[in-house]
Order: sequence, then C-alpha cells, then structure tokens
Amino acid sequence: MKIRQPADTVAPMAFADRLPIKLPRLDGSRNLLRDAWNLLAGMPAGKVVFSRLVGRFAPYTGSIHATVTVLRAGYAEVQMPDRRAVRNHLDCVHAMALANLAELTANVALMYSLPDDARFIVSGMDIAYTKKARGTITAISEPPIPRTSARAHYDVHVTLRDAGGDEVARAILHSLVGPKPGSAGDHGSDVN
Repeated sequence: MKIRQPADTVAPMAFADRLPIKLPRLDGSRNLLRDAWNLLAGMPAGKVVFSRLVGRFAPYTGSIHATVTVLRAGYAEVQMPDRRAVRNHLDCVHAMALANLAELTANVALMYSLPDDARFIVSGMDIAYTKKARGTITAISEPPIPRTSARAHYDVHVTLRDAGGDEVARAILHSLVGPKPGSAGDHGSDVN
C-alpha cells in the first residue's frame, strides 16, 4: 500500500536554497572563515553579522561582543567595546577579556591566511598587560602566512591599544598548523 503525501505537506526548501546568494560547500575543501568574510564584509552590517557568527561558533569568544573591522591575508583588526560585562573590580577592562580579544584577533588573522586544506590549534599563549585598559580596545595582528598545510608551529603576535593609541597589552599565540583530515596533505598526523 502506497501512502500519498498531500500537496500542502511537501517538504519545504532548505534555507540555503532560498538565499539570493550561493553559499560555499561545507565539505572541508574550503576556508569557510575567508569565504564568509569575503561574502559579508562589503554588505551593510556585514562585519557585525560576521563577528556574531564567529561568536556563535565560539560562544566564549562571543561573550566579549568584539567586531572584526579589517581582515585580509596576514592582517586583522578587531574592536571590543568597553562595557560593564568586561570590566573588573578596578573599573578597567578585565585581563581575561583582553586575552580573549587577543586570541580572537590572532585566530581570525591566521585562519583567514591559511590554505584551504589547512587547520590550526592554539598550543600556548603569552600575554603582557602594559597599562590599565579603558574604552574601546583595538587589537591588531599580522601573522605569518602559511604557504602549505604542512605541520608547523607559528607565533602570532597581537597588539592591543586603547582609543588614544596607547598599548594596553601585547600577546603571542603559539599555533600549530597542519592539514585537514582527509586532505591531500594529511599523512595521518594530527594537529591536536
């Protein structure tokens, strides 16, 4: 016995099929962060949308409400507003909020710069706090640009400055880059 589905219960189109833009494939053969930035950055409020998407994928990172303002191969700028939720008992931006901002900035800068078949993980971080941080903080990172997905360590430097241009912190993230599983460069080694 064949059950017939009424016409009004036809499966709805997938959300991605209804968008006026073509989304990249999600098969691991692309740099999705770079694709998302390149798609959204030029749209009205696109940088905010991109930044909120990053925050959804990494909820702790999203807790500081930072916005990626500039992103290209080998360079990123990210701004974090000064608000009560990121302050400490001394009425300045908390050290961990600054560390979170440094990590976010280094990570988007490095990830944007990676070849399509590469991934990375942070294996360590050094941070120095040079001045009490108040007001909007801007973090800048200029990471090395990996040319291959071959397993290698990279140090990614970040400088954090207040609205007056004074350095409030500087950080170095130690990152391990390697091939994505199943990619041509994957020879059974693991980034983790």
